[in-house]
Amino acid sequence: MSADASAGAATPPVISRRHYATVTAAYWAFTLTDGALRMLVLLHFNALGYTPVQLAFLFLLYEFFGIVTNLVGGWVASRTGVRFTLVLGLLLQVVALALLAALNRAWGMTASVAYVMVCQALSGIAKDLTKMSAKSAVKVLVPKGDDSGLFTWVAVLTGSKNALKGAGFFVGGLLLAVFGFRGALLVMAGGVFVVLLGVVAALPGHLGQAKTKAAFAGILSNSRGINRLSLARLALFAARDVWFVVSVPIFLASVLGWSFAQVGGFMAFWVMAYGAVQSASPVLLRVVTRGQAPGPALTSALGLSLAVVTALIPLGLHWQWPAAPTMLVGLGLFGVVFALNSAVHSYLVLAYSDADRVSLSVGFYYMANACGRLAGTLLSGLLYQQGGVTASLWGAVALAAVAGTVALTLPPVSSGGALWASVKGDE
Repeated sequence: MSADASAGAATPPVISRRHYATVTAAYWAFTLTDGALRMLVLLHFNALGYTPVQLAFLFLLYEFFGIVTNLVGGWVASRTGVRFTLVLGLLLQVVALALLAALNRAWGMTASVAYVMVCQALSGIAKDLTKMSAKSAVKVLVPKGDDSGLFTWVAVLTGSKNALKGAGFFVGGLLLAVFGFRGALLVMAGGVFVVLLGVVAALPGHLGQAKTKAAFAGILSNSRGINRLSLARLALFAARDVWFVVSVPIFLASVLGWSFAQVGGFMAFWVMAYGAVQSASPVLLRVVTRGQAPGPALTSALGLSLAVVTALIPLGLHWQWPAAPTMLVGLGLFGVVFALNSAVHSYLVLAYSDADRVSLSVGFYYMANACGRLAGTLLSGLLYQQGGVTASLWGAVALAAVAGTVALTLPPVSSGGALWASVKGDE
């Protein structure tokens, strides 16, 4: 089917399966390397003797530039078209991987950390440009008002993204074991470059370009619902990354003695299972919502429930339950509640958004998401170094409680359930 609006300016474009396949393939390739890169960097530098705080610093600029990119990325794409931002994201990932492969082990600790932080900053920009471009492209390619079609296409993109990100953690550990640090990075850079060439050849340049140019000041939200939801989102993702980024992987490798492949495999399975719960969230929550779209009360209840579930893990370790089963079962329960809460958040941001500001509202919301990841990343290293994995988990309890409490102040929504059917949550 053609994506051209041949019936006139008022007629929305019909989705092009070829364009959708191109966008999805690009997102898949990037997501796989993004997950693999995180695991590569974490396991490699942990093996070199980096402290938890130093490991956390390796990811700080990655998360910081995610904040900046989310804040302005939607505005840039509306003016240039999403092909430009998608190509730019893929190109920056190739550059980041190649530069990281050039890291010289003879450099001192300070120089190495600074160099890796800069490379990770490029990768952070690349990630959010690619994510924003892929999701915007799907929205553009689906005819306006086709909620069922949007549900189908977004479900495929989001579900496959979570599966590939999880697989990336496993691939990262495997590539590190097989090719070593430098070889693994070069293999990934070559793969992303091939996908980049395909995107340049296959996608039209005007895809996603707005007819009217939004003012730069429009990137900030003036909606009470969006602002409060964004604060809850910040706390929710800080609650995840405070254990996810440094604490638990290093605990599994250093305390429980797991291999690179075992650590990568567990993190892969956790993310894939979390994505599956996200995709099934409308079905799983149907009994609670009685078939209706969820409201603020549900996201508050889920946030507070997440705090309770998370507290069971450090309490179990304190009571000397077996460490590995306590950690794995507890994090599994965390994943289920977290995924449901994230999915409801992602519905609410659309419900609170005006139709003509949806991309800017979503960009602001994901900026808050990135702020939470940045805070969680830093706290993950600091708390683990000060008090081990238990301190990181108690940090997650406090942050989840904040997310649930802030959600109590959210205003009611008036949107129908069609939006809920089309949203599966995201990171």
